[in-house]
Amino acid sequence: MTRATQQRDASMNGSDTTAAGPGPDAVGPEPELLAAVDPLALGEATAQLVAGLARNPLGALQALGTYASGLAAATSASVARALGQDAPGPVEPGRKDKRFADPTWQENPAYFWLQQSYLLFGRLAQDLVEVGAGSGPEAKKLRLAAEILVDAMAPTNVLPGNPAALKRAFETGGASLLRGARNFGIDLATNKGMPRQVDRSAFTIGKNLAATPGKVVFRNDLIELLQYAPQTETVYEVPLLCSPPWINKYYVMDLAPQRSFIEWAVQHGHTVFAISYRNADASMRDVTLDDYLVNGPSVALDAVEEITGAGEVNIVGLCLGGTLTAMLLAHLEKTAAHRVRSATLLNTFIDFSEPGVLGAFTDPAAIDRLERTMRRKGFLASDDLARTFTFLRSNDLVWNYVASNWLLGEPVPKFDILAWNDDATRMPAEMHAFYLRSCYGRNEFARGELELAGERIGAGDIRTDTFILAAVEDHIVPWTSSYASTRLLSGNVRFVLSSAGHIAGIVNPPSPKSRYWTNDELPSDPSAWRTGAELHEGSWWEEWTRWAAERSGGQREPPPLGSEQHPALGEAPGKYILT
Repeated sequence: MTRATQQRDASMNGSDTTAAGPGPDAVGPEPELLAAVDPLALGEATAQLVAGLARNPLGALQALGTYASGLAAATSASVARALGQDAPGPVEPGRKDKRFADPTWQENPAYFWLQQSYLLFGRLAQDLVEVGAGSGPEAKKLRLAAEILVDAMAPTNVLPGNPAALKRAFETGGASLLRGARNFGIDLATNKGMPRQVDRSAFTIGKNLAATPGKVVFRNDLIELLQYAPQTETVYEVPLLCSPPWINKYYVMDLAPQRSFIEWAVQHGHTVFAISYRNADASMRDVTLDDYLVNGPSVALDAVEEITGAGEVNIVGLCLGGTLTAMLLAHLEKTAAHRVRSATLLNTFIDFSEPGVLGAFTDPAAIDRLERTMRRKGFLASDDLARTFTFLRSNDLVWNYVASNWLLGEPVPKFDILAWNDDATRMPAEMHAFYLRSCYGRNEFARGELELAGERIGAGDIRTDTFILAAVEDHIVPWTSSYASTRLLSGNVRFVLSSAGHIAGIVNPPSPKSRYWTNDELPSDPSAWRTGAELHEGSWWEEWTRWAAERSGGQREPPPLGSEQHPALGEAPGKYILT
């Protein structure tokens, strides 16, 4: 029995004092129904909000009073505008809020009032949550729920409240409405009524996605290992292993030609290998995080060393793959000779004490309900996972496409990142439940208390030189949470902050828009680091290239693709990516 299974059984027997509510295998239809209808336990949180408002009626009245006075000011400003005056409103849209970019929102007094009343309602919703929710996981859930609700109620989501769509309908003689209706019908029939974010017909895996040439040189029941063909006459002595997240398909690291980090590394003289995980199904329900460590990056490391003859390997881990990479490094410190020359952790959690918006999905009550759903199927369904991440940014990933696809009748966009994002994966129930409870729930790895594959490990065990990359607009791994890793690792650490968000911050080739920040000092306060940081025009890829070159040894002839022990099994990107 693995340590993960032992801890799961202890939790189910009641020894996990952090869990709330009934155990994950509670019997009867009620728990199953609640888990399906209300996976985040928002009903319980809402009841606590009502109770909190009842305990603080003065605060609730103050919030309502602020809302009422704001409406009065908005009405007065709208009347003044109708009379030809340039009167400001009590609230302004956010600088990046594109919903109100059409000039009609400022020029037409009725639309101006509609905009102002909506923004005031949004402020009221958040004020009431602040007054009644208090602190803790319920407050996080309610803030997120309020944001989702307010986004859904935006006037721009319906035709009468969207002046840009009305103009388009008039200009096209109604043709845009017909195109929008066709888009809506297709989405209703093929996409569960959700607006499509991307037209995948423009992309083919192996041709214009995951297209860097290479071979599959190893395969087991969990991973395929890809080795990429050299594109330089000589390569560095120390090979590079890419450890992607299994929460997504690996090719976010090999997205499209000229936008692929793997291609960039190959073209800059690295012998690159990458892990491609099998998409989980019900047969993998009992696969544990121990199994992912042992049969994932650990066995891949063995194969890379055997094929290249290298005694050390550099590793690049992304997101969840970065977390597992850190666990591998700590495990190797306890069990083996030094085998990793350097590690790069991209948008990676090691310290889960400040999980950002994901904290709303990872409190004990929410995890209990998620476990019931996963154990029924044996895996976390890709649709469930995709929906969760979509509604974390519902304005950008839902309502933006309602307006453009359905109301404006625009073609569904063709964009490589969105095509990759739409190619969702499943995760084994046992592994994911253990990961959520041990990392998000108890933060065991940061505290040095994680038991994995027979060893008790922690982030402080890691002595490897580490390049940590965070993205300033990342909503999945807030950059300040990524920065917290600098206080945990025992080795030499280089921290770099990139522009953009969780994915665009990684898919960040040199361009006029790319920029990043560096600071040789690592103060305990991330805001102090940011204050003293130097802004660079360009991509963090270039900074990483210089850093990695110093840790990759001398030059040699490229090794063959595969070996006698690990012969080529087929062309990259392999079979697992297609399942």
